Amino acid sequence: MSANKKKNLNSMEEDPTADDSDSSSEDDDDDEPHPDAYTGNEEVEIDFEGRAPTDPDCHGISQLLQRVFLRAPINTMQMADMIIAQNYVGSVICQCEPDGAESDMDDDMVEEGTIFGITTVINMTAKKDIACIEQLRGYIIQRAEKNAPDSVLTHLRDVLGNEGRPVGFLINERFINIPAQISVPLLENLHKEVLTAKQKGMQFNFSYFIMIVKFYRKEARKGKPAEDTYTNAEEEVICSKAVNSFEYSVADECDVGMSGDWLEGDATLTPYRKIILLDAKDLPHLIDDIRNYISGV
Repeated sequence: MSANKKKNLNSMEEDPTADDSDSSSEDDDDDEPHPDAYTGNEEVEIDFEGRAPTDPDCHGISQLLQRVFLRAPINTMQMADMIIAQNYVGSVICQCEPDGAESDMDDDMVEEGTIFGITTVINMTAKKDIACIEQLRGYIIQRAEKNAPDSVLTHLRDVLGNEGRPVGFLINERFINIPAQISVPLLENLHKEVLTAKQKGMQFNFSYFIMIVKFYRKEARKGKPAEDTYTNAEEEVICSKAVNSFEYSVADECDVGMSGDWLEGDATLTPYRKIILLDAKDLPHLIDDIRNYISGV
């Protein structure tokens, strides 16, 4: 991968929802480095860059995928290996290498080699016989059978069973507190790389994208409607463009530190997942919508 793929993407900012109390658990130290732990009363800025995934990123990518799937029997290490093998498509988010003298703050707060996010797509149709993709397909259908209306279940079965209209599993996962602005260059880069791969005859000519979105719900009570908070803010926009979707609670699957979100300490909020189906040709327009959403247009 050429060096020009590296770019300064954004800065980590203090969580605007945080109060003066420390709501994080000491058990989080056993999980991957968490940006919430880096933000106290002072703003912390960390510069990021996107680059192609490499072999040492495998464990970090697997951990990020586990945040999506939680207890689901999906081999995230195998999926991470697949992502790295197609490193001409997709990006990981990592900390920019400091210019000049290294910062003591960086040494104390961020473990070297930490992967802060992953944005990529996997061809679920072409790779349907690989174990982790078989597991993913089974997981989606199983969840749909339990939670989706019959029309959505039928549509998903048709989409996943039609090898003439390939489906891509779109992954957009990152640590909490990394602002939504970072999603625009990452998705733009992904779109360009998919187009380049298609022009070279590679199997990236998708008809649909399937995506698993994380959000929390404050359930309706005392006459107030339910309120949803998306872990990645731009995914509220993405969900609004879905051609089909269904959702389900994962409250029974989340351990402390497992989901890696600042909302997990709030007992009034229930963790959910939403599986959405997107028309692949809408991706460029979707990126424009996200850009407008972020800029307040």
